[in-house]
Amino acid sequence: MTETFDVVVIGGGPVGENAAGRAVRGGLSTALVEHERFGGECSYWACMPSKALLRPGNLLAAARRVPGAGVTGGLDTDAVFARRDAFAAHWDDGGQVDWARGAGIEPVRGHGRITGEREVTIDDGRVLRATHAVVVCTGSVPNMPRLDGLADVPVWTSRDATAASEVPGRLAVLGGGVVGVEMAQAWARLGATVDLIVSGARPLPRLAGFVGDAVAEGLREDGVRVHLEADAERVSTVDGSVRIGLADGRELAADRLLVATGRRPATDDIGLGIVGLDPGAALIVDDSGMVSGVDGDWLYAAGDVTGRAPLTHQGKYAARVVGDVVAAKARGERPVAAPWSRFAATADHHAVTQVVFTDPEVASVGLPAAESERHRVVDLDIAVAGSALHADGYSGRARMVVDTEREVLAGVTFVGQDVAELLHSATVAVVGEVPLHRLWHAVPAFPTISEVWLRLLEEYGL
Repeated sequence: MTETFDVVVIGGGPVGENAAGRAVRGGLSTALVEHERFGGECSYWACMPSKALLRPGNLLAAARRVPGAGVTGGLDTDAVFARRDAFAAHWDDGGQVDWARGAGIEPVRGHGRITGEREVTIDDGRVLRATHAVVVCTGSVPNMPRLDGLADVPVWTSRDATAASEVPGRLAVLGGGVVGVEMAQAWARLGATVDLIVSGARPLPRLAGFVGDAVAEGLREDGVRVHLEADAERVSTVDGSVRIGLADGRELAADRLLVATGRRPATDDIGLGIVGLDPGAALIVDDSGMVSGVDGDWLYAAGDVTGRAPLTHQGKYAARVVGDVVAAKARGERPVAAPWSRFAATADHHAVTQVVFTDPEVASVGLPAAESERHRVVDLDIAVAGSALHADGYSGRARMVVDTEREVLAGVTFVGQDVAELLHSATVAVVGEVPLHRLWHAVPAFPTISEVWLRLLEEYGL
């Protein structure tokens, strides 16, 4: 059976939903193809369940930092898991399917592969033809390391770590990225004995150095054994226990091993060879989302699958751009992907935002450090009246990276309790290229943690 739509979107996660929704808003009939659950990784195994696991522990720790809160006891693990399950909709995507239909999108369940120009074939034999565009939003999958014995050992991936409902006695986490540090802290606070194995000098190596140091210290305070500059060479099972052999000769034992060594674009089995692209590789796109290396103007992509800014919110942003571009072209317009226009994902280059929901939290936008002589870095402890009231012994740090030629912000990073809510003010300043002399007039309310903005500007010399 062949069906025709204006647009066919492969991948029904948040990115695909946004691309499809935007296309429909532009007046186009749109099919959304998903082979697992509509709502995707973020809804069931990543963003939502992971943050639901982290929030109770963060809240309990915050309450204990304020004398008089009267907090006793620890976490109720059953209640934590129940709340997590609710946020993951009990892994039932019926609500997402209903949303899609209500938005005018046609949900198509099955594995979709590109089988020709503007053609997607579902594994049940249905053929979907796109009058205008095919949009690939298939996300990413775990990147498993080459490690002696790993193929013979049952391991957790991020999906297992966010969906499990039994606390392991001993958990080893391989990898010091976002998934590694978040899950190490979540499960330590739920009662597991955790070993975090980090190959570098600190976790979160892509962020400012002080961030990784602060997060590592926070993990240690929760009892996590943080092994820095530790390379795993082999794994095995002995009497039901996972053994991890390190390059320095040490051996760690665990009941569960979480492999959190990054992710790669999910393009292995979506038919890229048909259009002359390499299966398994990222789809290279321009700022409008159009895929490079394909004849004609019909193949687009957004989200992790492009490798540009592998974060859910950035993928949704790029998907909205793609939907608008495709709809405009369908109307006969010639949209120009000018920087900062609705037809260009410019923020992917200059203002990528990220929050790591550990305790302390990490919030960053733009550059984490100076990239040239024109950049000046201002570092400051978050020591203001607002933070002192927020928690006894509040410990945090802030950095702003200034483009001194234009006197605007190129990047801002915060680490400390509850700093995530500071991020959007920083993002607005970076994206809006607010001159520092004007930003100085944005008076922070007293007493809030946002007072750190005034201190940063004063440190800069204003």
